[in-house]
Amino acid sequence: MNHVYKRNGGFTLVEIAIVLVIIGLLLGGILKGQELVTNAKIKRMVNDINGITAAIYSYQDRYSALPGDDNSAAARWSGLCGGNGNGNGVIEGTWYSSSGSDESRKIWGQLRAAGLINGAKNNCKQPLHAFGGRIGIEDSYGGLYGTVICMEDVEGKIGEILDRQLDDGIINTGNVRGVRVTGSSTKWDIDAGTYHVCKKL
Repeated sequence: MNHVYKRNGGFTLVEIAIVLVIIGLLLGGILKGQELVTNAKIKRMVNDINGITAAIYSYQDRYSALPGDDNSAAARWSGLCGGNGNGNGVIEGTWYSSSGSDESRKIWGQLRAAGLINGAKNNCKQPLHAFGGRIGIEDSYGGLYGTVICMEDVEGKIGEILDRQLDDGIINTGNVRGVRVTGSSTKWDIDAGTYHVCKKL
């Protein structure tokens, strides 16, 4: 008597193992890709800080005035957003100011008019960093004194990486500082919380 066995429609262990390996490889590739994207964004933030710093020093060298505070800018360029600063050697106004009359906003129009950053001279809008928050400039903020560049709403783990790349990696010492958006912190919280990350020129 011949017995004919019908194959059951299920998967074998080998087939399931192959599928799991493929899924693992795909997930690994996705996670590695996300890490590469994040690292590229952090590198862009570092380049933004260095580029803005160079632009401010170039403006000072060329016009003997701080951009934003320059009281001769409107005579140099017509149609300049915000007009002149008061020429007192300090960039007045908060780095996150929404008022076009603050020097902390005029700085962007003056840097653009000088051709030191991209954009039109009638645009005082603050540029955005790679993670979407504003970049601003102020005199003294977050425990730093003098001209300070700040980046808005940066995750703690990104803030710590920036601090390590640009300074000492400690939130409240050195030339890079973090200011927690809600509450306060004496260390970078890499699992939660957002910070304003600021660097002294």
